[in-house]
Amino acid sequence: MNTRNILITGCSSGIGYCVAHGLKARGWRVFATARQAADVARLQAEGLESLLLDVRDSASIQMAVAAILEHTEGRLEALFNNAGYGQVGAVEDISREAFREQFEANVFGAQELTNRIIPVMRRQGGGRILYNSSVLGLVAFPYRGAYVASKFALEGLADALRLELAGTGIYICLIEPGPILSRFRDNAHAAWQRHVQAEPSVHRDNYAAMEARLLKAGPAAPFTLPPEAVLKRVIHALESPRPQARYPVTVPTYLFTALRRLLPTRVLDVILWRVGGDGRR
Repeated sequence: MNTRNILITGCSSGIGYCVAHGLKARGWRVFATARQAADVARLQAEGLESLLLDVRDSASIQMAVAAILEHTEGRLEALFNNAGYGQVGAVEDISREAFREQFEANVFGAQELTNRIIPVMRRQGGGRILYNSSVLGLVAFPYRGAYVASKFALEGLADALRLELAGTGIYICLIEPGPILSRFRDNAHAAWQRHVQAEPSVHRDNYAAMEARLLKAGPAAPFTLPPEAVLKRVIHALESPRPQARYPVTVPTYLFTALRRLLPTRVLDVILWRVGGDGRR
């Protein structure tokens, strides 16, 4: 079998870490990237080919892609845009700078990286490009507005790109997880502390509940699954001769996809507020 090469972003923990090891075990040549040198060294010690890539930095993207293509003789069969984090907080408390950082990490970097890989896949006659989206790319929860906006944007970009690349042999797939065991809450809490001033906000009581949820040990939401659930869907997206455009993961994603289609907006709003309204869930 010919070597299958894949570049994965955000492999220091969680979904990216699991997918990198899982695909390596299936015979893929995995380039597992992370933005911290210590994480790269750890991944290398675990047997992965790892290198630095910070999707917020154009120079980092350029250097990583050049290094990988040098190792693969100019081929790359797949890209998994997984890197990102969640900025929590009420929309009215999120600054322009915080919104910009959220989009740099979750949208702009992923698309710049993708745009560098598309010509490679065109030359070789095909490939797979995966985006790690979210159930919050389909519906909105309060106090997650910046993250929701970034994932809605990612969904739209992937849909447009899928249409533009029709007939090229390059398939675009959206992975749409609900709650997954990872360091997502830790990173969200750090971003919240960095950008949101809770005490003067009218939402401060809600923030107290939200912070307790973010700091809670173990699963914070019902139906939370391990990252292996995402790996299973990624494998299908990469290896199926006819991959799906969207891969829902976890019960909440299936549920809210159906409710969005079936319910009037006002009714759905009541449900979304009760599920995520006070920050406790």
